[in-house]
Amino acid sequence: MDEDRLHALHEHLEATGERPVERTASRWLGEAEAIALDAAITDLAPAVRRERVAKVAELLEEFDSTGDEKADEHVDAARSLAADLLAESEPDS
Repeated sequence: MDEDRLHALHEHLEATGERPVERTASRWLGEAEAIALDAAITDLAPAVRRERVAKVAELLEEFDSTGDEKADEHVDAARSLAADLLAESEPDS
């Protein structure tokens, strides 16, 4: 997986922590941020890294909006990055 985009995924999620987001979204975002950081900075096997990014994508689908426009923009970017990373790392069939 592309290291730069993994770091960007984490940075978008980290940026939501500085915004006034709704409590429910905040819970999911906090967990997604921690997992994205692990995927970005830990030396993991490709399959494990893919699992981490898939979990981030799953967590980001647990809510529709954060209640904050800027945070929503970061979430949208994170969702897009996660989808792209997963698409490019699909295991061979």
